[in-house]
Amino acid sequence: MYIENGINELSTLKRISLLFATAMLSRFFNKKTIFICFYTKNRVFGPGNQLSLPFEISLMFNQRIKIKQLLSGTPTGTEVVVMGWVRTFRNNQFIALNDGSTNANVQVVATLGEFDDSILSRITTGASLKIVGTVVESLGKGQSIEIKAKSIEVLGDSDAEKFPLQPKKHSLEFLREKAHLRFRTNTFGSVFRIRHALAFAVHQFYNDKGFVYLHTPIITSSDAEGAGEMFRVTTLPLEGAPKNDKGEIDYTQDFFGKGTNLTVSGQLEGELGAMAFSEIYTFGPTFRAENSNTTRHLAEFWMIEPEMAFYDIEDNMNLAEEFIKYLINYVLKNNKEDIDFLDARLAEEEKQLPTEKRSGYGLKEKLELVVNNKFERITYTEAIDILLNSNHYKKKKFQYEVKWGIDLQSEHERYLVEQHFKKPVIVTGYPAAIKAFYMRMNDGYEPGKETVAAMDILAPGIGEIVGGSQREERLEKLEARMKQMHIPIEEMSWYLDTRRFGTVPHAGFGLGFERMIQFVTGMTNIRDVIPFARTPKNCQY
Repeated sequence: MYIENGINELSTLKRISLLFATAMLSRFFNKKTIFICFYTKNRVFGPGNQLSLPFEISLMFNQRIKIKQLLSGTPTGTEVVVMGWVRTFRNNQFIALNDGSTNANVQVVATLGEFDDSILSRITTGASLKIVGTVVESLGKGQSIEIKAKSIEVLGDSDAEKFPLQPKKHSLEFLREKAHLRFRTNTFGSVFRIRHALAFAVHQFYNDKGFVYLHTPIITSSDAEGAGEMFRVTTLPLEGAPKNDKGEIDYTQDFFGKGTNLTVSGQLEGELGAMAFSEIYTFGPTFRAENSNTTRHLAEFWMIEPEMAFYDIEDNMNLAEEFIKYLINYVLKNNKEDIDFLDARLAEEEKQLPTEKRSGYGLKEKLELVVNNKFERITYTEAIDILLNSNHYKKKKFQYEVKWGIDLQSEHERYLVEQHFKKPVIVTGYPAAIKAFYMRMNDGYEPGKETVAAMDILAPGIGEIVGGSQREERLEKLEARMKQMHIPIEEMSWYLDTRRFGTVPHAGFGLGFERMIQFVTGMTNIRDVIPFARTPKNCQY
């Protein structure tokens, strides 16, 4: 349709409104052309003078129905448009089509003799199609409806001989090497739909509680963890970098005028926000230059870090427990199909393991264990006592030593959760020597056994999933702790200002997003829950 005259008399806003109205009405009435009566100050445009849009509206995608919606109850006899990628093509007649909205495929029937061989020969695994057809009752097993194709359009060809994913089970190791295509498999389709759901639930949880979403910097000059394992950010040349009088690299000549790194945590900046808004949260990428090539570590990962003014350690634990339960409940309610698939997958994987290495929990069973039980709360000292008195320790089944002052290892954490308490556990009161400078010192402990108001949440199958603390709000104690740990007080003056001008008790925690996805999906390798893993010697895609 084309406007012969008068279109320039319409304002830009009216033209946009006309376009939108036409598209919506066209979709509603399932028509490619529709006449609209449109009023201006001096003229009426309508069917009588052939009002049309100045350009053609493509309804290709407006008319498309997603396969998940199609399978949820589309009546037979309905004409539909579906688009997706070919999973299989059998007998030159039956197309299994998937568009990523669900693991389920819709079967498209290309009646023999109705389509040219030139089209049929291009329907190969991995090819993308646009199908126009009618929903009919299916006689095949495992499906109630199918589509009888009226037209087939190949949107994108796929060389069947070269396409890496075939209609068979591939190992996770193989799929990691094909990360750009693994989304099309059922396993990773489920994992990443759940990742999306969890991300949405994070924002919904904190928004409903009145938290402010704060974007903390990715490039920073501070090391919140004090670990020093950070990625350097610089514009200085790799060779011939300028040096100062001490023979050290002169970062005053760098882009930011000082040494900078990729952030390991948004916590310190988050605390600044909490001192104004009371409650904030961050949710963004963080980076660790830790040379750990394990199933539990990534160089780039996402963290959720709430910081709350007027919270003590008890308030902190309560919020963290509520948060974890909320996320799991959200997925159980909204991603039932994906959870069922991953539950069955995990059960099959468990059968292949020796009895002693099986988790003892099904995926849904594990998730329901978390949401249906109040988390056990014990001190670090109590945890050490439990481990020392356990048969596991007495039979020397722990790989790492157990004594007061150690940083609990994953095997210790999992023993407490899976064998002793059989539910999630929150451990508090860790030794100060193994925790960060900003954690509040507990009072009343003997010299050499100082503890801090820290808390870790331990979950079945994975160990630590949340780490947090009440922050040290007392200026003199915080400064003393920073001196003890050789953290430059002068450079952190901006952070200490929150203790100088209206300090309050406050607390916060960090939840590794990928660890949470691992827990909810049952995936054992953290590289399988992030779209494109960044690990030592690996930065592909």
